[in-house]
Amino acid sequence: MPVQRAEGRQASALRPTALLPSWVEAPLASVLVKQGATWVLCTVSAEERVPAWRSGHGRGWLTASYSLLPGATPVWSPRERNGAGGRTREIERLIGRSLRAALDLDRLGERTLHLDCDVLQADGGTRTAAVTGSWLAMALATRELCQAGQLAEDPLVEQVAAISVGMVDGQARLDLDYSEDVRAETDMNVVMTADGRYVEVQGTAERSCFARADLDDLLDLAAAGIAELAAAQTEVLHGG
Repeated sequence: MPVQRAEGRQASALRPTALLPSWVEAPLASVLVKQGATWVLCTVSAEERVPAWRSGHGRGWLTASYSLLPGATPVWSPRERNGAGGRTREIERLIGRSLRAALDLDRLGERTLHLDCDVLQADGGTRTAAVTGSWLAMALATRELCQAGQLAEDPLVEQVAAISVGMVDGQARLDLDYSEDVRAETDMNVVMTADGRYVEVQGTAERSCFARADLDDLLDLAAAGIAELAAAQTEVLHGG
């Protein structure tokens, strides 16, 4: 029998999700992701150069930054003014790897795309929401560059999205909020392409070990959730 969570959501259901493009005007593209009470603003800016270590090879680059704003959680936390901490850097690397997997950097030329992900509200799943929103913002940005004649062909070659899953009270659940995440026996973040291939899987036994059958259940949930998110990305990208 399907398991219902405290708010009535099925174990296999995403939180109410909205992908809102053009949220701010200054960057090349922007998307506000609302996934339940988690809100992440993803922006993309383009710079007509690459890092010095990459210069002269004719290939582009993509960087990602992630920031949890001080008021994003009930307990205030200071800004990271002296450089990103370990958790932030780990999340930035995840976002960067996920989005670079979607690009042909040769087509980008010697140009850098800067992805900036700012968490306005945090209620679990901020890193996965950042990946999903950043892909859409990047797709809008590369389309803009192509339409402006700055790129000969779109460097976007894959569609990616991400979701969290976990074992909570012995049950596999999709898209954990904070109250579930903090008591999960197993916590996992999954990044996949729209056609069902894996970009990254991060899974940890937080309280007790998990079985192969549990892993299969979690990956199946993640695949179904990511298919829904990819459909939502496509709808926005094509003006639906």
